[in-house]
Amino acid sequence: MKPLIVRTIPGGIITILIFYLDYFPFNLVEKFLMFAAFVIVPLVIGVLRYDEKNKHQRSIFAAIKLLQFPAALLALASVMGSKTCGLGSTAIPGTLSLGWLLFTFLLGIYGLTIIVNRKGRTEEIAIGAGLVYFFIGGIWFTLYQYQFDLFQAKPATHALSSLHFHFSSAIVPIFIGLLGRVMTKKSWYPWVVAVDIIGPILIAIGIIFSKPIEYIGVTLFACNIAIYTTYLLGYLKRGSLLNKSNFFLVLSCISFYTIVVVSICYPLLKNMFSLTIHDFIPIYGSLHAFGFVLCGLIGWVYIIDSLKKLTKKGVS
Repeated sequence: MKPLIVRTIPGGIITILIFYLDYFPFNLVEKFLMFAAFVIVPLVIGVLRYDEKNKHQRSIFAAIKLLQFPAALLALASVMGSKTCGLGSTAIPGTLSLGWLLFTFLLGIYGLTIIVNRKGRTEEIAIGAGLVYFFIGGIWFTLYQYQFDLFQAKPATHALSSLHFHFSSAIVPIFIGLLGRVMTKKSWYPWVVAVDIIGPILIAIGIIFSKPIEYIGVTLFACNIAIYTTYLLGYLKRGSLLNKSNFFLVLSCISFYTIVVVSICYPLLKNMFSLTIHDFIPIYGSLHAFGFVLCGLIGWVYIIDSLKKLTKKGVS
């Protein structure tokens, strides 16, 4: 765990400063994008594994580990250029964002190598697809920083699409894939993976072109997360996973169910306290980013690290 902690602490400190210092006049979406770049992606790297015999995959993985933090700094410089330095009307923020785009491209390439080298194993396809979605998130981030109007969508929509692909679209398939690595395979598991891969595309298309398509994608995706969290909680209760990770994984599941409860109660709370959807966005975002995603990744990192230690002891 120590190398991973060393990688995430600087990014964590930067993220805290971004959220709490007025020096960073970022909107909430930009803050969460920086959180993804500095904290979420390093944790994702911590749960990845590569084939020691595959030199190309090993080289790409080494490049990903080396370039993550510099690429995140370029993403931060890109947003600061448009927000703090008054360069929003120039191409400089967009040019700086290319560093993050190229890094997510590497993640996407690595995801494809996982899919190809694992020869059709469903859980690995899910993890590989999640990494490819990071690249799509990088594309949307660059479009946002260049302030392009693509498909008649405003740049703010590009920012939301980038956030969608950096969090839900990328993380949920990775979670499903990690669960698939440790669970006894069920007949329904490939269907869950398929929906996890198709759902984000439907949501992204819906955001730009059609609200009904977006609603269908969100519903399918939410049902999949419900299946994942329900099965995971049952798995944890049986003690099938390592106890050290239980605390964070349970928090992750509870965060998801809290989001569901808040969503169901939204109409009532809105009328009782004169709240708007904008009042709920920070609540939804925090529960999803810090609760479901962050706690879930920490839990899975603990599991992967413990399994590696057990494997080494078995070999020795």
